[in-house]
Amino acid sequence: MNDVMIIGDEGMSDSKFLRGTMILSVSTFLSKFLGMIYIFPFVAMVGQQGLALYQYGYQPYTILLSLATLGVPMAVSKFVSKYNALGDFRTGQRLFRSGLFFMTITGFIAFLLLFFLAPVIAGWIISNPDDLNGNSITDVVFTIRMVSVALLLIPAMSVFRGYFQGFQSMGPTAVSQVVEQIVRIIFILTMAFAILYIWEGELGTAIGFATFGAFIGGLGALAVLLFYWKKRKSLIQKEAEESTADYNITLPSMYKELISYALPLSFVGLAIPLFQMVDLFTFNNALMASDQYSQGEAEIAYGAFAGSAHKLILIPVAVATAMSVTLIPTITNSFTNQDKPLLQRQITQTYQVILFLSIPAAAGLFILAYPTFAVLFGLEDVKIGGYVLRYYAPAAVLFSLFSVTAAILQGINRQRYAVFSLVIGLAIKGVTAYTFLYTMGPIGGSFSTIAGFGAATAFNGWAIGKFAAFQYGKILKRTALIMFFTVCMTAAVLVVKEGALTLFPLTSWRNALFVELFSVIAGAGLYFILSVKSGLAGIVLGERFSILKKPN
Repeated sequence: MNDVMIIGDEGMSDSKFLRGTMILSVSTFLSKFLGMIYIFPFVAMVGQQGLALYQYGYQPYTILLSLATLGVPMAVSKFVSKYNALGDFRTGQRLFRSGLFFMTITGFIAFLLLFFLAPVIAGWIISNPDDLNGNSITDVVFTIRMVSVALLLIPAMSVFRGYFQGFQSMGPTAVSQVVEQIVRIIFILTMAFAILYIWEGELGTAIGFATFGAFIGGLGALAVLLFYWKKRKSLIQKEAEESTADYNITLPSMYKELISYALPLSFVGLAIPLFQMVDLFTFNNALMASDQYSQGEAEIAYGAFAGSAHKLILIPVAVATAMSVTLIPTITNSFTNQDKPLLQRQITQTYQVILFLSIPAAAGLFILAYPTFAVLFGLEDVKIGGYVLRYYAPAAVLFSLFSVTAAILQGINRQRYAVFSLVIGLAIKGVTAYTFLYTMGPIGGSFSTIAGFGAATAFNGWAIGKFAAFQYGKILKRTALIMFFTVCMTAAVLVVKEGALTLFPLTSWRNALFVELFSVIAGAGLYFILSVKSGLAGIVLGERFSILKKPN
């Protein structure tokens, strides 16, 4: 990732641009993947209830961080790139300097809000603690305040990243993202282990210091960004001095343009965190109000739902979206050039990739919920964890479809419809969350999320059909074939799983692993054979996997 920033070089080759984009895509995926898999050893140390406490701190932090940054990296990148192309390097430099100051202020305000509102937020999460086995209000406040410190640092870093990206230099962002995640994870796991097993401390103390890892990870990322800045500062200053134009844009006009770039996409990017925020304030209270769950039991269920199960279903979402979003820039070009046949093919391909990967993955998680949970998180809470995962698994398809349909709407310049769809989805989630949880128990959170994302995704699909004149006939036929193969796969998995359970009952981790391996091999193998033999795999995955095309 040692890419060289070529400042002001309008002749930068496509290969260098594509290389930078690929570096950023790979680093983003790696960062997200690391952010998913560390949860397995973490839960082994702190349990589902500890994970619930961790989520109590991270959910409000995520929302405030997003509001404090408002999509700054993308907006700054677009702004700087635009004016650099016009020969005005001074404007981008002015934005960088003022942006650092502005984002430091917004980060400080966000920190103060989260730090001082921690007792209020804690009261919303656990409004009526009923036993000594649950997390205390004091622990929740401590956890929220520990993670809030990261808001002093992270927002300002987004300006650095966006500025470098504006010069089509993706290396600083890519390296800093990966370093941030690695440092954060090492700190989280080290502190949790040390406090619980070496110093024999309290769970609340361990979780609080674990969330402080967000700040420590931020320090690691900042060190990387400052290294790149020091290395390139003289070149940046030279380009600014040799600018061939100066539009002398006022700061209010500058920020107005930035917000127009960032606001719609930053709001859509908040989709999953906003849905999770609804669960944060309704889950425990609804379950406890039903008189079926104590506070401790409700928190274990919440940890399984918002932490463990959520991380698992994000794995197929990450894989599916990573393979499909590479088509989004070409969709933008086709729409701009009014090449309707090509646009139809590209949208079709995007849908196909998502459905081909996410539907069988969600079905597999649904059928294998209990052994999967047991293998990754242990047997202690497998009963509630497997139950929650089973009914949350279908959301993987909707998460994938929503993110991609929102990106397609961005590509055809209809971002506001993606924002509107999210408002619809959130309204449905907000109205149904408490009632579903109260009447259905922990799986009510899954059904309210599915209802909300289902409505939002359907609206996005309608908008794509209307404004891109997209015809869904071919997609419906391919989806029917994917569903048929998934049903065949599911039947095979059921047979193998039930057979394996007679030999290896879920009484040990080793038995769960055997059941999981046999079932996954049977299901994935059958789905692969059916999709390749039918030619579906080659059609869906295209030239990237030409070996999968059906032979003539």
